[in-house]
Formats: sequence, C-alpha cells, structure tokens
Amino acid sequence: DTMRRVVRQSKFRHVFGQAVKNDQCYDDIRVSRVTWDSSFCAVNPRFVAIIVDASGGGAFLVLPLHKTGRIDKSYPTVCGHTGPVLDIDWCPHNDQVIASGSEDCTVMVWQIPENGLTLSLTEPVVVLEGHSKRVGIVAWHPTARNVLLSAGCDNAIIIWNVGTGEALINLDDMHVDMIYNVSWNRNGSLICTASKDKKVRVIDPRKQEIVAEKEKTHEGARPMRAIFLADGNIFTTGFSRMSERQLALWNPKNMEEPIALHEMDTSNGVLLPFYDPDTNIIYLCGKGDSSIRYFEITDESPYVHYLNTFSSKEPQRGMGFMPKRGLDVNKCEIARFFKLHERKCEPIIMTVPRKSDLFQDDLYPDTAGPEAALEAEEWFEGKNADPLLISLKHGYIPGKNRDLKVVKKNILDNKPAGNKKSDLINAPKKAADASNPQNDAKLDEILKELKSIKDMISNQDERISKLEQQMAKIAD
Repeated sequence: DTMRRVVRQSKFRHVFGQAVKNDQCYDDIRVSRVTWDSSFCAVNPRFVAIIVDASGGGAFLVLPLHKTGRIDKSYPTVCGHTGPVLDIDWCPHNDQVIASGSEDCTVMVWQIPENGLTLSLTEPVVVLEGHSKRVGIVAWHPTARNVLLSAGCDNAIIIWNVGTGEALINLDDMHVDMIYNVSWNRNGSLICTASKDKKVRVIDPRKQEIVAEKEKTHEGARPMRAIFLADGNIFTTGFSRMSERQLALWNPKNMEEPIALHEMDTSNGVLLPFYDPDTNIIYLCGKGDSSIRYFEITDESPYVHYLNTFSSKEPQRGMGFMPKRGLDVNKCEIARFFKLHERKCEPIIMTVPRKSDLFQDDLYPDTAGPEAALEAEEWFEGKNADPLLISLKHGYIPGKNRDLKVVKKNILDNKPAGNKKSDLINAPKKAADASNPQNDAKLDEILKELKSIKDMISNQDERISKLEQQMAKIAD
C-alpha cells in the first residue's frame, strides 16, 4: 500500500479553462503576420492591445475590454511607427500608458485616452531612440515608475527613464548573439535573458555586470525563454538536441545543474511562459499550438508539477495575459488569457471550482497593485523595493491615472558617459550656471505653487475614490 503513488494535494489540481461565447470575442481583426516570437497581445484591467497588419508602417489596436464583437475595419489604431510593431507592453503603474518596439529601431510610449481611441493615434508621448537595429522586446520595470527596458537585434539592452526620455543604462557588450527574451525579477533589481548563443544570463543592470550565467541551458538550436520566479529561481523553456521541447528550473546561485528538467513533446513552436507569482502557476502557450499547459511550482520534488491542459481546435498566433487585478474574484477566476487567432481574439478564463460564493482568500493573496513603489530616480540611484500589494477582497476598482509627462532634459547637458565630446559641451555651460538670486526666488515661487497644486490634486483623488467606493456600495 505504501508503494501506491500518493496524489499530491493542491487546490489548483482542478483548474479548468473555458473559452468565452462568440459574442464576447473581438472579431475581424487582422492579427500581425510578422515572423517574430513575441506574444502580439497585451492586456490590463481596462484595455486589450493587439499588434495588427498595417500597410506601410506598424500599428496596433487598443480596445476597451467591453468593446467585443466585430471590430470595424475603420476602427482607429495606434500607428506612429514606420515599420512593423514587434512587441507591446502596458505600464504596470498606469493603465493608459503602453510602450511599443518596432522594426523602425525606435521605442514609442503612448498615452491612451480614458475611454479608448476615437481617432487614430500617431503622436507618441515620447520616442526613445538609441537602438541601431529593430527593437523586438519592451518590458516595464515592475516596481519603479517610468523605467522601461528595451532590447534590440543590435544585441543591446537599454534601460530608459521615460519621464525624461533618456537612455540611462546601455548594456551593449554582454550579448554576442540575438536576445530572445528579457525578464525582470520581482523587485526589479536583476534581469535574466535568454539568447541565441544558448546562454541564460543573470544581469545586475545598474552595476552593468553578469551575476550568473549558464551555457547550453537547453541543447537545441531553437529559441529559448527564461523568466524569473517570485522566489528568485529561473524557469526556462527550450529544446533538447533531439528537438524535443523542454522546461527547466534553475537556481541562479548555482547554475551547474537544473533543479528540475522535463521533456514535453516534439512540436516546434516556441513555448511562451506566463507566470502568476501569487499562485506560483506557470502557463505554457506554444506559438502555433492549440493548447495551454499549466504547472505548479513548489519546493518539493519534482518541483514543477503538471496540473492540466486546456485544449481547443484553433492554433494560437499570440497570447495576452491579464494581471490579477483584472480578474473576476467572485467567479474564482485565477487567470484570463486573450488568445489570438488569424482574425480574432478570444478570451479564455481559468477557474478553480468552488461551491462557496464567499471571497476565497487562499486563491487571492494580496497582489501587486497599480502604485509604483519607487520613482525612476530612486531606482537608478540604487534603491530596491518590492511591489506594493493590494487586497482583491472587494474586487479591484480602477482609480484615476495621471497623465504621463515627459520633461526632456537639455540634451547638451548630459551626453552619455563615454562620449568624449561631452566634456567640450559641458565646459561653456558651467560659466552660464552662475546662480541669479532673482531667478532663484522665482523658481521657489513656482515650486511652491506646484506643490500646492499637487496637494490639491491628491486630495481630490482621495475624494473621488471615496465617492466611487460609496457609489459601488450603493450599486451592489
């Protein structure tokens, strides 16, 4: 009897996926046909954004979540890029701000109007120029406001302060080959990358040094992915020498051997991992597959536990993954995917079956909220902070987002270090900096005024959110 395999206890063993009804899909969308292994879709509690085919340039759609059904051909797009858009990412601290990377070598950051687009958007808030080849990856910092990472086919990673439009960190000598993906760790102090040279690197971006690396993480030549988990371990997907798909778990403090390594199947689509740090579940969506497999990561052997597979008929072109605060906690929904077909986007809802209607706090530990824990400047100066968590007990009510303001510094004032011309440019400036008491007094006055306006706005924000909560209670 003791030899009988004990079935592992897990509240996620019976998670089941369900596609929504047809009228809740987004139909008649020309999903991008660019051959690029990004997910082509990004979602947040307000909008779903989808990279679409665009003649003579690059564009993506931004639809309010409720705008389901057939999308008119003339529906406005975000279309400022001159080459195809390769990757998009919503800002975690502002549901109306999205970044896009394109074949035109630029990164653009956009402010979406509160109720969605009524006209096509061609003017980004800021254009970030610094890559010499196409930009295939954009990823916002998880906890610091206005910090954005981009990676290009020039094998460089640039970290921007979006608030000033500056490239503050340029890691251009760490990768000798194409970067497949980049992932921030939970507090944004480290990044890990998977590259075409079959290496996974763990990098401290502010010290600009490689902290750990593993050669031949997966032996196969096809693309890999590497993501950080909440506990600091790294999860990778890739291919074996026999072209079987693999997944593996690594401890960055000792990358000699994986903690776990599993063979999956011989399909050739790249496995895109989507990770939920609150439940420690990883969902694997293969490009061109018609299934989503999910696994629970624990600290007991075999560490990566297969839970189940959601299967459907149509292959997926891309996939969006909703942040926790966008889910319906009353229905025990623990994940929502937005699956791209050739011509439509279909939401898929993952639920844990429960009999009770009460809030299930074991399914919903406090999750990362929309408030940034640090300002950009603090992070660049070396501070770290974990995400600020919120409870989902009463559901999540989106608050007001502040507009993204970009204050460009005088470009002449700070050329990046390593540019020898900067010394010449800075020389005459120093003389001009001699302080003028009259100007100082004026500046103080303006700063005081700004502070009082800021205080007034935050008071109003509090009032509005209180009123919204009262309204919600009355509506319930």
